[in-house]
Amino acid sequence: MKKIEAIIKPFKLDDVREALSEVGITGMTVTEVKGFGRQKGHTELYRGAEYMVDFLPKMKIELVIPDEELEACLEAIQNTARTGKIGDGKIFVCEIEQVIRIRTGEENEDAL
Repeated sequence: MKKIEAIIKPFKLDDVREALSEVGITGMTVTEVKGFGRQKGHTELYRGAEYMVDFLPKMKIELVIPDEELEACLEAIQNTARTGKIGDGKIFVCEIEQVIRIRTGEENEDAL
């Protein structure tokens, strides 16, 4: 099993969710996060004063999937979240050793 963590632009969330749904993903966790990479923030104007916004708003999507669904999920996220501009985000893939559904006690792929 694999865990995918994708950091994307907030306005791309609905498109990515729909694309993942189309490839059969039924569950995910979404968190509002802030951060920066090469984009390094930007300046904004408030009441005539300019100030630096270091941490930009992003969305973090987390999902745990069977190994055979990995490529389809990665492709769906990349193709949907890509704008071609700096700050499109990143995708991290990790190995998952064990999953337990608390309600039933099912384990691993049965718990997904």
